[in-house]
Formats: sequence, structure tokens, C-alpha cells
Amino acid sequence: MAKEEGIKMDGIVQEVLPNAMFRVKINDTDALITGVISGRMRQNNIKILMGDTVEVEFSPYDLTRGRITRRR
Repeated sequence: MAKEEGIKMDGIVQEVLPNAMFRVKINDTDALITGVISGRMRQNNIKILMGDTVEVEFSPYDLTRGRITRRR
């Protein structure tokens, strides 16, 4: 069985939470979701601050949690 394709959306970081988690407001729906930094961003030591625009990838099964894959 093939791996499910992720849903990608852009959002703005609203709040910084502990353990590299962030509260992100999605631009299209104005929904607040919880985002976690992806492994590549941790390895390359990319910092994310409040107010940054980020790209979030969701699983089709849970649209309330996502993985932050890129900082714009």
C-alpha cells in the first residue's frame, strides 16, 4: 500500500510552545493548528519565531496537527 500524500498549506506562527511546537494560523481557513518542526529543520538548526510565515504539511487523517517543513 502506498504512503498517503500530505496536504500542504501556508500559515503564520501565532504562538511559540515548548518542545519545538508552535500554534500556527492557516491562511485559507483561519484555523489554529499545532505544528512541530520537521527533522530536517532541526538538523540544520533553522529557527522559527512568532510572526514567521511557514509551510505546514498535514496528514489526511488529522488536520489539527501538522509538520512545519519550510520557513518562508
